[in-house]
Amino acid sequence: MSQPEPPQPPPGPPKPLPPAPPARGLNWIRRLIRWGLKALKYFVQFLVIAWASLVIYYSNLPWPAARLILALAFGGFAICALWVVRRPKWRWTLAGAFVGVVIWYASIPPSNDRPWRAEVARPPRAVIEGDRVRFLNYRNFTYRSRDDFDIHYEEREVDLSRLVSVDLLVSYWKVGPVAHTFLSFNFDDGSPPVCISIETRPEVGEGFDPLASLFKQFELVYVVGDERDLVRLRTDYRGEEVFLYRLRMPRESARALFLIYLGRINSLAERPEWYHLLKSSCTINVIRYSRAVGGPHRRFEINHFLNGLIDAYLYRLGILDTRLSFSELRRRSHINDTARAAGDVPDFSARIRRGLPGTLEQESPAPGTP
Repeated sequence: MSQPEPPQPPPGPPKPLPPAPPARGLNWIRRLIRWGLKALKYFVQFLVIAWASLVIYYSNLPWPAARLILALAFGGFAICALWVVRRPKWRWTLAGAFVGVVIWYASIPPSNDRPWRAEVARPPRAVIEGDRVRFLNYRNFTYRSRDDFDIHYEEREVDLSRLVSVDLLVSYWKVGPVAHTFLSFNFDDGSPPVCISIETRPEVGEGFDPLASLFKQFELVYVVGDERDLVRLRTDYRGEEVFLYRLRMPRESARALFLIYLGRINSLAERPEWYHLLKSSCTINVIRYSRAVGGPHRRFEINHFLNGLIDAYLYRLGILDTRLSFSELRRRSHINDTARAAGDVPDFSARIRRGLPGTLEQESPAPGTP
């Protein structure tokens, strides 16, 4: 007789199916995101190491060899701590060292008391009495070559109520995306323009270094002087290509801009500041002050940094004379030949402006400033 079959358990809930493998496209996207985040992490770490190493190298330690050794030692230790050893103790030590470098860097003060080069040895001052402005240490050197000159500072007085316009000068060491920009303020009473150039203040034996200028290597100075000095030095003796543009600007804006410059000149005579290529350079400061008096500038524009293109940028804003094409305006604003032909004549400023596009009085001035 056959045995009865054992009772079967009641059927349970169906087993869930295994999850479907993610689509191949999603896998690649996730990998790309991981790789991107990892690359970003390494890039930020590299920037931190490079910045701190350069801070040490360009620090105020008086021994170049010691600065180089300390910078290399910090960089090597940082690489080991972040990418080789990767131990918490090493990383905490690195974090402490980095904080120390930041505090050290922040404590390096600017100074007005250094062995300055003759061109920037005497910072200007402005004595303001109503509309009368008297400049002290107004530079008017006579040059025989770029390094051979007669030093001459003088006093110069102007009437603020007779200030009518501002000109922009763009000077190229080599024509391209980088240049030096400075301003001249014009008066309608026959007075020559007041030329003001925002520059580094190098010590004896120093020259401009773009990388060093990011690390508290140069103080800031506003050179105020005669165009026979500040312009001829560039056209005749340094071999730079100089362009002079008449700016479309209301008189009120020109005077407000001039007053900002005067305030900065006097402030720097009392409280020195650092020059910084990306935060406090010639063009960055001009744009900053122009915005303060209503200039149509955004807070960030690549042309503020690639200042060799500043004339094209101002042309697009309508601040330069747009009755001509930009190429024609630029051609006619090149003043090297005129400046060399004028030489050291008393009416140098008037001669370099003859035939320039634009006039002192614009029929419909553009709102704002350069």
